[in-house]
Amino acid sequence: MTTAPSTHDETVARGANRTRVAAIVLLVLAWGSTFAAVKIGLDGAPPVLFGGMRSVLGGGLMTLLALWRSGPPRLRETWPAYVVLTLLNVVLFFTLQTLAILELPSGLAAVLIYLQPVLTGVLAVPLLGESMTRLKLLGLLLGFAGIVVVSAGALQGHVSVLGVGYAVVGALVWALGTIAFKRYAGQVDAWWAVAVPFLVGGIVLCVGGGAVEGTSIDWSGRFVAAFVYASIVGTAMSWSLWFGLVGAGEAGRAASYIFFVPLVSLVIGGLLLHESLGLSLLVGAALVILGVYLVNRRGRGAVG
Repeated sequence: MTTAPSTHDETVARGANRTRVAAIVLLVLAWGSTFAAVKIGLDGAPPVLFGGMRSVLGGGLMTLLALWRSGPPRLRETWPAYVVLTLLNVVLFFTLQTLAILELPSGLAAVLIYLQPVLTGVLAVPLLGESMTRLKLLGLLLGFAGIVVVSAGALQGHVSVLGVGYAVVGALVWALGTIAFKRYAGQVDAWWAVAVPFLVGGIVLCVGGGAVEGTSIDWSGRFVAAFVYASIVGTAMSWSLWFGLVGAGEAGRAASYIFFVPLVSLVIGGLLLHESLGLSLLVGAALVILGVYLVNRRGRGAVG
């Protein structure tokens, strides 16, 4: 009689664990496949305008979710935080990310942009007071070694130097945005901290991109599919999965698998877009991915 409740609890726990694992897999696939979708979408629209359109649609859906989950935002008291988050995580990052995808193979752009966890781990030391572990330091060194290898390929004419610059600066901006997100965590609701920047920042990008680039869009079926996918799957669904994992206490576990995202992007870019990468780019990508993995591992021993 005493074993039945225990067996039931174990079954429920196993079911919940399978659900969380499935959510992590979906999150990695969603973020990893979005780079190819953006690459396809850029065939039909100017880069900044496309980034803004994607952000507005995804942000609109996230706004509905935020209203449902958290009620209205407290903009009057917390508007400075939203300004910083909008500028870093959308206006600057989306612009740099989209330009990087325009200039580079989508998989390579993903690898360089996902240097962000390495940079976040380093910046968190002086800005948030977090410790620098040996694994974080090793991950940082490997990540930058990967950038050097990729940049060497760029200097040989194998890939756009400008694209590499967009991606690396984009990773730095995203890292700063992540630090800001952590710093403002006690002031703004997590759902609104994503929904407001996506919606407002997307409008800014649409207006700015439309004014500078023009508004010529090829509304082909291929473009619409890529736009909808990047907006809904790559933005609204993926961030909803992320916050679901955070709410279930799985943020650390999900972060430890983030190094799979650029790997998925490389595979999808090769399969769908027939993107080929030379040996130096593959070696550089491997170093960056390994660096991200080490930064997200829980290591012992702080440096210094």
